[in-house]
Amino acid sequence: MTPRDLALATGARIDRATEWLPYIEAAMSEFGIDTPARKAAFLPHIGHESGGLHWVTEIWGPTPAQARYEGRKDLGNVQAGDGYKFKGRGLIQTTGRANYAATGAALGIDLLRHPEQLAEPELAARSAAWYWQSRGLNALADVGDFRRITLRINGGTNGMADRLALYAAAKEVFA
Repeated sequence: MTPRDLALATGARIDRATEWLPYIEAAMSEFGIDTPARKAAFLPHIGHESGGLHWVTEIWGPTPAQARYEGRKDLGNVQAGDGYKFKGRGLIQTTGRANYAATGAALGIDLLRHPEQLAEPELAARSAAWYWQSRGLNALADVGDFRRITLRINGGTNGMADRLALYAAAKEVFA
């Protein structure tokens, strides 16, 4: 994959694609995102979720939705301040104490003590690829079920038009 390929598939500027390419390629290889169909489905999602490989830490307002992170037991946010401490980070925006714990355990890193590490390029890419693999998204990519992939990542169809536009570009790149 070239930086241009990555830029097209993620909506990133070429300088961002060049910077991120080695981390993303290594993470995809590590977690079995290794066929044209898998790459074409994975890259648009990390592109959308990160604003074209630009944001690896959730922009904090807090918005009303972000304020509701505090105390959300489904996210494992059980201590005061967990909502902010475990805000979205990484290329797929891991959110919540429980998700940080699971991601850290899978990657062999103590993200509960050092959640900011998830914004570092290598871990941002690895966490996204691990999430993808751990949720069975390679299998959905293999059958072209982009909508179900989006639902598993986003919980809804937020940004679907952007995701689909990036997906169309990615399928051209990996045809």
